[in-house]
Amino acid sequence: MPATGQPAAGGSGAVDAEATGVGGAGVFAADTSICTGEPHPRQPRRTLPEGSFADIDWARPWFAQHEARGRRWQQAALASYARYLDELNADAHAAQHRTGRGQTLGFIAQDDLPDGAAYEAHIAATGCVPTRHNLHDFFNALAWFAFPRIKATLNARQAAAIDVLGVGPTRGGVRDALTLFDENAVLFASADPALTEALRGFDWRALFVAGRAAWETAAGEAAGVTAGAAAVLHDPPRSLAPGLAPGRPRCEVHVFGHALLEKLIAPYAACTSHAWVVDVPPPYFAWPRAQRNAYLDETVSAALAADAHLSGRSFAPLPVLGIPGWWAQNEDPSFYDDTHVFRPGRRAR
Repeated sequence: MPATGQPAAGGSGAVDAEATGVGGAGVFAADTSICTGEPHPRQPRRTLPEGSFADIDWARPWFAQHEARGRRWQQAALASYARYLDELNADAHAAQHRTGRGQTLGFIAQDDLPDGAAYEAHIAATGCVPTRHNLHDFFNALAWFAFPRIKATLNARQAAAIDVLGVGPTRGGVRDALTLFDENAVLFASADPALTEALRGFDWRALFVAGRAAWETAAGEAAGVTAGAAAVLHDPPRSLAPGLAPGRPRCEVHVFGHALLEKLIAPYAACTSHAWVVDVPPPYFAWPRAQRNAYLDETVSAALAADAHLSGRSFAPLPVLGIPGWWAQNEDPSFYDDTHVFRPGRRAR
């Protein structure tokens, strides 16, 4: 249990609604008119410790991707649970995003999920996302605005599976994979097939050391090669694929999973994501950020909707703190020598 008193991601309470798919008596009782039509929200019976929201360090590159909206929500969450829900619903009303079956997105208190209702099915049918006053659901809400099409597709497929199989003690392979994506995915956008091959082949030296200059940092520049990294590069520079230029970014990562963001409040070396590879055209890295995000949202949502064989093997493990520019210690190439973190992987056995 974290010091804040909130369950850790994957613990007994952090993902209970999503994991079981069934609502019931929750912690909070605030309500919002956007989903219920009631003119005044009920006050929450109890709130979780607010210090956890203050722990978000927006200077971290994984949080910086969500900073513009996140800082405003953070202040609302620190003020009160009711104000926090109001802020989410004001943004939802302005954006008019849709959930998995075309309903307008909104946010309600966890207590307003009807007893026995499946979490994902309720979102698809009503547009209302049951939301607790904690970091886990804070980051989940941010994902609905960063990549709304991906979130809607995940919701649609989860709801469709529940329609067929109901809610049981296990989700099945496809729903497990959808949940992995929702909770722990990063989007690995790459214009360089060699870097994609290195990721999928667990070739960490090629990906993070020899390929270091190809990574775009949070500042929008290539990460570059440190003196330490340069000292261990003995191979001549390889030729690049057509359309790629040396010294220009050729790959980047967006953190999507909300449980992953929750874990990164207190980052640790072995924190590993499920990377979903997105092949992007070379001009992608010259596009404005909004255009890139829209491309990822459309491309990934289409792929998720069409993949009938989605499974855990649809992803590639990616240790988050190995990403160049994301963790100071990885400037030393020996950082990648820890085989407990940077494992050779099943594909190399």
